[in-house]
Amino acid sequence: MKRFLWALLALPLSALAAEPVVNNAAGAAATVAAPVVSSGVAGQLTQLVFGLLLVLGLIFFLAWLLRRVQQAGPAGKGQVIELIGSRALGPRDRLMLVQVGNEQILLGLSPGTITALHVLKEPVPVPATSEKATPEFAQHLLKMLGKDQKDKK
Repeated sequence: MKRFLWALLALPLSALAAEPVVNNAAGAAATVAAPVVSSGVAGQLTQLVFGLLLVLGLIFFLAWLLRRVQQAGPAGKGQVIELIGSRALGPRDRLMLVQVGNEQILLGLSPGTITALHVLKEPVPVPATSEKATPEFAQHLLKMLGKDQKDKK
C-alpha cells in the first residue's frame, strides 16, 4: 500500500523530470514552441488523469492515517461514563440514560443544551444480551414480509 501511494505521488514528478533541457539559444526557441505543440488534448488529458490520481491517492492516504490515529486513541475499556440507553423525542431532542460509576443519570439533550433531568436512586437493570436490538420499523417490516427474527440466525 505504501509503495502504491509513493508511486502515485512520484508519477507526476517523473513526468516533469523527463522533459529535455536545452542550453543553446536555438534550442530555447524550440522549447518555447514545444509547449504549444504538446499542449494538445492528449497532454491535457494526461495532466488531468495524473492530477486526479494524485488527489485520490491523497484521500486514501488521509483515510488510512485517520484510521491509524483513531486506533491509537484511548480504548473503550476503562471508560468511566457508559451510555445505557437513548430514546428520540423529536427530530433534534432525545433522552439519554448514562451511568457514571454506580450512579445513573437521565439526561435531556436538545440543540445546544444538555440538562440533567433525574438522578436515579436505584440503577435500572441492564439486560446483558449480546444480540443487537432490532428497531421497531425493521421488526414490523420483517413481520409483513413473513420473515421471523429466528430465520436470520
